[in-house]
Order: sequence, then C-alpha cells, then structure tokens
Amino acid sequence: MRKERKALYPGSFDPPTLGHLDLIARAAKIFDQVVVAVARNDAKTSLFSIDERVEMIQEIARHLDNVTVTSFDKLTVDFARDIGAAVLIRGLRVLSDFEYELSMAINNQKLNPEVDTVCLMPSEPYLFLSSRQVKEIASLGGRMDLFLAPEVEARMRTKKLGG
Repeated sequence: MRKERKALYPGSFDPPTLGHLDLIARAAKIFDQVVVAVARNDAKTSLFSIDERVEMIQEIARHLDNVTVTSFDKLTVDFARDIGAAVLIRGLRVLSDFEYELSMAINNQKLNPEVDTVCLMPSEPYLFLSSRQVKEIASLGGRMDLFLAPEVEARMRTKKLGG
C-alpha cells in the first residue's frame, strides 16, 4: 500500500492572495493531503490576526477536499514532522525568491533530513504578486479584485476603513 503524500505549505498569508490560492490548488493536485499553515511571527507586524488569516484561507480553499488550514509557532521542519509531512511547498516568483528559498531549503534539510522542499512557480497572472504589494494597492484605493478572492477583498476593505 502506498504511503500518503502529505505536504505542508507554510507562510504568513497576510493577506492570502489569488497567487497563494493558485499554489494551494496546484499542490492539492500533486499531493494526497496539503496542510496550509499560517506561521506565527512576532517580528512582523500583520494586518490580519492569525485566526483571520486561517479563516480566509479556509474560505477560499473550501472547494479543495484534501486541503486543511491551521497555524503554527515553531520551526517549520519541526511542525512538518509533527503533522507527518515529508514535503514543504514553497513558491518561486523571481530570482531573489530562488536565492532565499534555496538557502532555506538547505538549512531545513540540515535540521530535518526527512523533509524535502518542492518549489512551484506561480501561474503567469500571479508571477509578480505579493501580499505586500496588495496591501499597498489597497491602502491607496486601488483595485483588489485582480489579486484577491472576493471574501478576502471584503475583509481588506473592512480593515482599510478601520473596521
């Protein structure tokens, strides 16, 4: 009997974009189970709370039966071991992402040789999309529907208006 292929897609997802959803959906086609995990990072100032980000990802990925969403506050490779994931999913958009992700993959392999990193390139519409840019566009009143699912856009508008 084949062992279930479980992958972990960690990130800050502040906010979760259509680019994130693209990678989640594509990973869900490759792996039997995908755990999307919002990382707790006290060093970063976040627009949305951990719980809000988990809820948003659950909403936009609800059509993907083999995807679960949670949060974590430890080393990613330790969390991967805890949940039985043998693969970390990472997105690569530009050359600078490659350099960063390569160094992370090497260090993660040193910390836990049982966990490999698989990098997925985004679909073309999301090649240059980042949460940071979406927040800037939103703060200046720009269109968000090109970058966010309607559920996330509604929450962004609430945050932007001080709600």
